[in-house]
Amino acid sequence: MALTGGMFLSGNKTPRLGIDLAGGTSITLKAKADQGSAINKANMDTAVDIMNRRVNGLGVSEAEVQTQGNDNIIVNIPKGTNSKEAQQQVGTTAKLYFRPVLASEPSGGAAQSPSPSASPSGSSSPKPGASPSGSASSKEKTSSKEKASSSSTASPKASATSQGRAVTDALKAGSTPSPSGSSSGSSTPKATPSASAGGSSEAAKLQAQYATLDCTKPDQRAKVGGAAKPGEPTVACGQIRKVWYKYILGPAAVDGTEVKNAAARFDTQGASGWQVVMNFTSSGSKKFADVTGQLAKNQAPQNEFAIVLDGEVVSSPFVQTAITGGQAEISGSFTQQDAQSLANMLSYGALPLSFQEQSVTTVTAALGGEQLHAGLLAGAIGLALVVLYLVVYYRGLSLVAMASLLVSAILTYVIMSLLGPAIGFALNLPAVCGAIVAIGITADSFIVYFERIRDEIREGRSLRPAVERAWPRARRTILVSDFVSFLAAAVLFIVTVGKVQGFAFTLGLTTLLDVVVVFLFTKPLMTLLARRKFFANGHKWSGLEPKSLGAKPPLRRTRRPAGPAAGSVDPKEA
Repeated sequence: MALTGGMFLSGNKTPRLGIDLAGGTSITLKAKADQGSAINKANMDTAVDIMNRRVNGLGVSEAEVQTQGNDNIIVNIPKGTNSKEAQQQVGTTAKLYFRPVLASEPSGGAAQSPSPSASPSGSSSPKPGASPSGSASSKEKTSSKEKASSSSTASPKASATSQGRAVTDALKAGSTPSPSGSSSGSSTPKATPSASAGGSSEAAKLQAQYATLDCTKPDQRAKVGGAAKPGEPTVACGQIRKVWYKYILGPAAVDGTEVKNAAARFDTQGASGWQVVMNFTSSGSKKFADVTGQLAKNQAPQNEFAIVLDGEVVSSPFVQTAITGGQAEISGSFTQQDAQSLANMLSYGALPLSFQEQSVTTVTAALGGEQLHAGLLAGAIGLALVVLYLVVYYRGLSLVAMASLLVSAILTYVIMSLLGPAIGFALNLPAVCGAIVAIGITADSFIVYFERIRDEIREGRSLRPAVERAWPRARRTILVSDFVSFLAAAVLFIVTVGKVQGFAFTLGLTTLLDVVVVFLFTKPLMTLLARRKFFANGHKWSGLEPKSLGAKPPLRRTRRPAGPAAGSVDPKEA
């Protein structure tokens, strides 16, 4: 009941359909070598991963991104997505940049509305976490930390002025923010953005865009960051610990191609936990040392650099000292998955391949609709045969089986409808096949239980004890059978890709629901029916008639005749 109520309250009353049932767009891309890099399996697999992340970032599920041959990638996107936007997203080479942060704050519900008379405040304080190491080692550190809610020591007015000056200075001269926001905070800028010479209109435009930006909304996130040129400041969004933040970023200081490699590792000698170690090329090392040296002179948030992938901020660690030597360690409140994800982005964000669009075709749902109709017809015929068999063989017990099948079908439908918006599950033809196959698995569980009950009745027991004694034996068999089915579905889901995963997912889901229905519905229902005369007395239409089952006569104890009383004499002995 709770799941059904949740389905109606959420407004998702039908499952989402995949591309084969709803139609969509198919894009064919051909890879070409870029910057001297070869077209090989590793680069193609990396491209597939990045494109998967892009189309999923558009709110798409059941999108298929797969290689075809040695140098082609096929992207299938279901109906309901802006195909033009998706076409631009997947066809553009991924770009990774390191940009200085000029201003940042929580966005959406976590953000505070700026005053109409002032520019947005840059009062976000540093992200809590481990402090940079003060050792003289060549492996200088930065810290990647979450945003804190506490405000900076500067007043809102001074903070807004500092941010405006920083944006204007970045437009005029360089890739790093002006030291106007230095940690001393004693000097006050002499001009606001509106009064600054050169670039003031662009600065005002950026701050106006920043003030109205709500990064919790996908449509607004799609409009910022990605279109900016490397040499220009921009507004961007980023999600840190499931909280969206908005940023004003300076021109790109270091290109992602300057990262030689990056890896996640666990700090076994300190308390930093999981961290990301990145190595720069010789030219990238110099650029990174210059920009971190400038950032270290500023106060938060202008001592942070943003790691920007495809226009979105994936991390924004702060700097306390210039990082030299060509190696940096980003540490903080990382989980292993967080560290590995960031390391992959740093290693593969700037893809050394570009793609040429070969074709864009619209996929109609006509063929899928015909196949779905045929599949549903086959499922209906199979279900009708199962019901007919149950009625003929089990008679009254068939009502229990049909009620259990109905409950299982309702639960499957409701959960599929809820999984659409929750995890992006979309129903495709293989998934429908998995649901049809599950009818046999579910019916098999009921048959096992019914046969155990009948065996107990054949042994001469009445229905109520037969129901209770049959359950432990049937339960063990049902669990083993369903475990084997679920294990097969799990292995199939792990080792396959694309639509076959839909079949495996549905098969595994319905197998789990079979266990839930048998334990929480079928068994309690049989316990209640065992108290009804129709079943308890073994009516010939109940399916539990002892005579038709060949039951043994019930065991009866006979009373032994009493022996002679003590002290009496047997007449035969007299």
